[in-house]
Amino acid sequence: MIEESVRFGDFLCRVIRSANEGDNPVVFLHGYAFNSEVWKEINVLKVLEEKGIPFIAIDMPYGSKSRCQPKTDDVEKNVEVVEKAVGDKEPIIVGASLGGYIALRYAVKKGVKGLLLIAPVRGLEEDLMKEYGKLRGKVWIIHGEKDEVVPKWEMKDLAKALDAKLIVYENAGHPAYLDRPERFKEDLLKFCSKL
Repeated sequence: MIEESVRFGDFLCRVIRSANEGDNPVVFLHGYAFNSEVWKEINVLKVLEEKGIPFIAIDMPYGSKSRCQPKTDDVEKNVEVVEKAVGDKEPIIVGASLGGYIALRYAVKKGVKGLLLIAPVRGLEEDLMKEYGKLRGKVWIIHGEKDEVVPKWEMKDLAKALDAKLIVYENAGHPAYLDRPERFKEDLLKFCSKL
């Protein structure tokens, strides 16, 4: 596992990546209140490394705890960071909350092999929904049963709009992957194996 600072255009961001590279890396986009360290904390990066699955976890410009400078909430600039990090590869993007929204914006613009979204915010924006017909990759959505940030009805509507599989984690809140890390790792490996 390699941790380094990488320049993506105007942004200098911390990145945690696997030593091995591949055409379909798993790209992790954290939520607003987190940074890429969260994926290390639940050992998901270690699991992928042991399985030989390439990954990159990016401290995004939008994160309040992110080690990326400068900070910006500009959606397009955040999508551009993902574009520069991914290059010409076809990623599998794991996006949590705001990271899920950025993942959706990236996916309709550039395409993905798959999206594993954890309670993405703003997924039902009208202009974004008009673009969902372009998506070709598999999509799964994880939602915590006790999520107080994104309502269940919204995740159901989004799953329908994306023709996605909706997985509900019992006794889990908005960051369901933190409340149920073992289940999340199993689901991620299962998702990757189906692509």
